[in-house]
Amino acid sequence: MKREDLLRVIEIMKREYPKWHAPIVKLIAQKRKDPLSALLCALLSTRTRDETTAEVCKRFLQRVKEPKDLLEMELEELQKLIYPVGFYKNKAKQLKELARQLIEEFEGKVPNNMEDLLKLKGVGRKVANIVLSEGFNKPAIAVDTHVHRISNRWGLVRTKSPEETEKALMEILPMDYWRDFNRLLVAFGQTICKPIKPKCQDCPVRDWCDYVLKF
Repeated sequence: MKREDLLRVIEIMKREYPKWHAPIVKLIAQKRKDPLSALLCALLSTRTRDETTAEVCKRFLQRVKEPKDLLEMELEELQKLIYPVGFYKNKAKQLKELARQLIEEFEGKVPNNMEDLLKLKGVGRKVANIVLSEGFNKPAIAVDTHVHRISNRWGLVRTKSPEETEKALMEILPMDYWRDFNRLLVAFGQTICKPIKPKCQDCPVRDWCDYVLKF
């Protein structure tokens, strides 16, 4: 894929996005569109299918409105609340430590910058970028396995890690498109551009994909 074709490809994907009925759509619908829910759901989604995370987040966010709600909850109760997300026992401990940090170090508020977000328990660049994008409406590119894989499959970047992909995309993609990029590529990766046996015959942007053009 040539860089000059990227914006055209993104516009096509925006048009096709509603047709895919991807699991990420259900997950996004469960969030309250505030920094805390963006942070908590992003942490719960790690190593967990979006379908599962969506169901857990729906009930979880009904109980947890602020960090002190996590601190006041018994550990076993919290574990039951977030089950069956992956590594739910470890995540319950992580969430309690996170709540303590937010209260003691950030006055109970989710920080609005990358440097402070990365100080939080369990938060890496992907989660931090999700919080900045979804919670604060700031331009940020959250690079997960889908974004990393598809960007390389397209031939848009030649990178070996999500961190490298994030840096490369920030140089290629106009800032106005950063916030949508993760949502679009995750939905695309969940339904069409799968890791194994991608549905190239159903792909609306196959004419620009290096993977398709090789065959």
